[in-house]
Amino acid sequence: MLSPQDLIILSCKSLIANKLRSTLTALGVFMGVGAVNATLQVGDISRAIIAEQLAQREAPQVQIGTYVTEGRDANLEDMNYLRSNIKNITAISGINRSYEENKVYYRTEEAQPTMLAVTQDYLQTTGRKLLKGRFLNSNDFTKYRPVIVIDKFLADKLFKKENPLEQQLFSGGRLYLVVGVIETKNNLFDGEPTGNILLPISIYSAMTGVENIQSISIRPRNPEDMEEIKTKAEELLKKRLPSVEIYAYSNIEDIVAQKQTLEIASQGLTVVGMIALLIGGVGITNITIAAVIERTAEIGLRRAIGATKYEILWQFILEAAILSLVGGISAITAVHGITTVVAQTFSLPYEFEIKTVTLSLGSALFVGVGAGFFPALRASQLDPVKALRQS
Repeated sequence: MLSPQDLIILSCKSLIANKLRSTLTALGVFMGVGAVNATLQVGDISRAIIAEQLAQREAPQVQIGTYVTEGRDANLEDMNYLRSNIKNITAISGINRSYEENKVYYRTEEAQPTMLAVTQDYLQTTGRKLLKGRFLNSNDFTKYRPVIVIDKFLADKLFKKENPLEQQLFSGGRLYLVVGVIETKNNLFDGEPTGNILLPISIYSAMTGVENIQSISIRPRNPEDMEEIKTKAEELLKKRLPSVEIYAYSNIEDIVAQKQTLEIASQGLTVVGMIALLIGGVGITNITIAAVIERTAEIGLRRAIGATKYEILWQFILEAAILSLVGGISAITAVHGITTVVAQTFSLPYEFEIKTVTLSLGSALFVGVGAGFFPALRASQLDPVKALRQS
């Protein structure tokens, strides 16, 4: 009875003795595993890119605006009406964006950020993190305090290494007290960051006489509910503002569309990779059958001197497994090297994923061993006397 170690040594010697056949078989596996592994790497990189884009954006939310030709615009009462009548939302807030030139000054420093007049739930809706100080509270709104919250980009630009809290900024002929700093995030239509100033919407209304809300943002509990919430919000606002054009959109629509496109492409590439791997499996089957026919005399002789069916079966299965491992590991190494070079060249987020390697190598072993099993079974069932006569 041969030990597992002896079986492995015997299988390796047999493969080495048939270099051309072994090389062609391993090459077939190499091509199949290479295609599968490359597909998985493309999927991993695509998901990482999308995750980076989402991290740079505010939290997924439905943003609603109006275009008024007659009638009134949306206001705080409309926002509260939506809050009361839409289920499965985390937060809702209103925003008025100042489109005037908003230069701000701190000592000798100057910047031109975007000024946003916001309601109290702005942080919960956008998902921005508070980095320093506090956010706008209810007293700031009711008592019309000239306080502001700025984002990190503006804080770094104006204050450098100085603490921005309790410092005053000058803008539009008014002084504002900085009470908090939040993280910088991009919105759907934002380009390069220029900084944000957030002030209570009550102060903006008092300064401009405008009590409308230009944009209402709704953050769902689950991003999957975005489309349903968007439709519901449009329907509810249309009832309250029948003569106003309502438009709603998701702030991550472009990323979702990109994700869907990449998933479809990834699925197509996966099919191509699996076909290539199956073709490699067919090659293993054919070559194993040819090996059984060529080695009929050897099989008969080994059976005649005491080799069991089990040992013959496992020798051929081990040969298929070894070729699958050699071809698979070579393919994974080659794909990893190429991917690393491409990722560094184009600054793509790439990490060597163990789960991807495991899946690629596992599929190679499954196909290889599966393809070699029936020829190996046939070899193990050869009658030793007939095998010796046939030779």
